[in-house]
Amino acid sequence: MNQPTNEVQGIRRIIAASSVGTLIEWYDFYIFGSLATVIATQFFPKTNPTAALLSTFATFAAGFIVRPFGALVFGRLGDLIGRKYTFLLTLIIMGSSTFAIGLVPGYETIGFAAPILVLVLRLLQGLALGGEYGGAATYVAEHAPPKRRGFFTSWIQTTATLGLFLSLGIILITRHSLDIDRAKSIAKFNDWGWRIPFLVSIFLVVISVYIRLKMKESPMYAKLKIEGKTSSNPLKESFTHRSNLKMVLLALFGATMGQGVVWYTGQFYAQSFIENICKVDFEQSRTILIWAILFATPFFVFFGGWSDRVGREWIMMIGMLLAIITYRPLFGQLLSIADANNKIELPEQKQINTTINPFAHTGNSLRIVSTKHFFSDGMVMTETKTDTAYADLSKTTIKPDIKLSKLISKNDYWMMVAIVFLMIIYVTMVYGPIAAFLVEMFPTKIRYTSMSLPYHIGNGIFGGLTPFIALLLTTIYSTDKLVGLFYPMIVAGVCLLIGVLYLRNKIDSDVND
Repeated sequence: MNQPTNEVQGIRRIIAASSVGTLIEWYDFYIFGSLATVIATQFFPKTNPTAALLSTFATFAAGFIVRPFGALVFGRLGDLIGRKYTFLLTLIIMGSSTFAIGLVPGYETIGFAAPILVLVLRLLQGLALGGEYGGAATYVAEHAPPKRRGFFTSWIQTTATLGLFLSLGIILITRHSLDIDRAKSIAKFNDWGWRIPFLVSIFLVVISVYIRLKMKESPMYAKLKIEGKTSSNPLKESFTHRSNLKMVLLALFGATMGQGVVWYTGQFYAQSFIENICKVDFEQSRTILIWAILFATPFFVFFGGWSDRVGREWIMMIGMLLAIITYRPLFGQLLSIADANNKIELPEQKQINTTINPFAHTGNSLRIVSTKHFFSDGMVMTETKTDTAYADLSKTTIKPDIKLSKLISKNDYWMMVAIVFLMIIYVTMVYGPIAAFLVEMFPTKIRYTSMSLPYHIGNGIFGGLTPFIALLLTTIYSTDKLVGLFYPMIVAGVCLLIGVLYLRNKIDSDVND
């Protein structure tokens, strides 16, 4: 009578142990993207802020590009020596790389060696994550009852979003705790405080390593090992056997490719768009995402569990379809909400503050003119213009640096939260069922390798490149601020077409052994 209860308790412990480590790996991986605008000023020349930000996103994307290689290396290890020790190794590599990024001196100290070191560490992060997800999802799935596999593996699916949530939370806590004065606290954070979220990850990793050392091997893999049926060459069996290669390609082009762009558009690009295109304040742009994530995260489990009853394929396909149809209207609404032209300015409340900082021995000065514009709905827009005040009055700065930052009103803030929440619901639809979906496509002895590669190409390359490509498109076609959305919409559209035509529900099939 107690057996089912004991089994449920056992799988819950397994999910908790797996999820803690995976969450920390996602935190380590995404802390870089969450701090992209700050990192751009630390590790790249400051002469061209847009180029620096693009370079940062390119470095961020590099971690995604190498994820498939990590899937091959660690997937092979996972199928040869076991799930437990492989994703224990990936956790150690990820945590060490993240900690090291927090120690790298800035561009002004060591020049171009700074971005090169960061790039190398970012590549190590990508390799480690390439081996982590497949191991954790496989490990949980191989413990779960077949008819509840979607529900149990969906808890692993929450870790990617919760890792992003944790990174944003620690950033904001750090930013607020450095000084009582807000302006000084921000200055300290931008100068050196940004390193703290990278450095604290080492403590999280130590805790997770301790937990994972107590885990046992997957029962399905342990059974294969005892029977001597493990694969001697997982790479060959995964990618040279025609039937398995077909499933790998179908998993990539019919599921993970579209899932990846929906994930990174609904969360990463949404936050980048709010901050860099809508010009919403740093803190507001991140708390908007935090609230949306908090409200939407339970839906990973909802759609994962629902897929056990109605099938996994159509939940994912509907999520992609909704994203394709609504992205431009939703992002257009974000742009409209923050557009000062749609609001009534109160000119009598305008505040102008000018600061002059003299340069040594030249007679010239750095002139900073900060203008605050107040609007009837409560929005405050700060325009900061920085240029050089020359001693020779005949000289003028050709192009002053102008930055905008908007503190939007309470109503607009919650409207943005609702819009991002809706986009993350699409994420939960495509992402919640996908671990169980992928696990059920491949046999146990080559599952780690076979499922990891299409996942990390689809999610890592197609999805991970979304913020970089979308931002790049907006700089090329600057007249259309929504042009960056064409990339995820086209990729998701191709994936949707292939998925609808060729995928078959795996809901009635047990894991292939």
